[in-house]
Amino acid sequence: MDQSAFLIGFAIMSLGSLAIYAKGGKVPPIRHHTLLHASVPFIAATAYLAMMFGTGTLIAPNGGLTYVARYLDWSVTTPILLAGLVLLAFHERGDKAGEVGGFLTAIIVLDVLMVIAGLVSSLAIAPVIKWVWYGWSCAAFAGVLYLLWGPLKAIANARGGALGAAYAKNVGFLTVVWFLYPIVFLIGPEGMKIISDPASVWAILIMDVVAKVVYAFYAAGNVDRALGEDARAGRR
Repeated sequence: MDQSAFLIGFAIMSLGSLAIYAKGGKVPPIRHHTLLHASVPFIAATAYLAMMFGTGTLIAPNGGLTYVARYLDWSVTTPILLAGLVLLAFHERGDKAGEVGGFLTAIIVLDVLMVIAGLVSSLAIAPVIKWVWYGWSCAAFAGVLYLLWGPLKAIANARGGALGAAYAKNVGFLTVVWFLYPIVFLIGPEGMKIISDPASVWAILIMDVVAKVVYAFYAAGNVDRALGEDARAGRR
């Protein structure tokens, strides 16, 4: 495997984390979104550094590679991204702390199960076992999407205003990008082996940059504008 993709990933994620923090708001209520989104590419940079050195990379008897660092990254960064969406859905309302905690727990459990099931599928040799775990990962993903697009979207829209629209934009962007990951897994060396390992690495690198760096600026811009509009409308 050409290590240049991992080196580029490390560099982009490191610089992206610094840029997100430097450009992000530093006062409440936008501050915690800045901290959440800045931490995501920093964690991803750590994973790319590990993959660059081959740390945690497992080689299956059939020659397939599993980058364990990648799954460890996803098991931490995707819950952080989801936490940002849950907080946005509730419009930063502290009086709903108990309800926020319930949604956070449910969506993070489903998300981590999705990642773990994907890792087990990658490690499985027997085709039947591999595709059972792949299907279970997709089922957990469907649960995450249900919460995002069902009850959480209803909560975001209930109060109306610009923050509800910002939630719709942010969840739409992230959903489109996240849909690509199981597709790359399916056609990549961990799945049907239609594309090579280097091709899948570059594809996931591009998706990671979009989901963790580009999305951070997009989401922050939407939230910042929405907070300003709601403040002018007297909703806050």
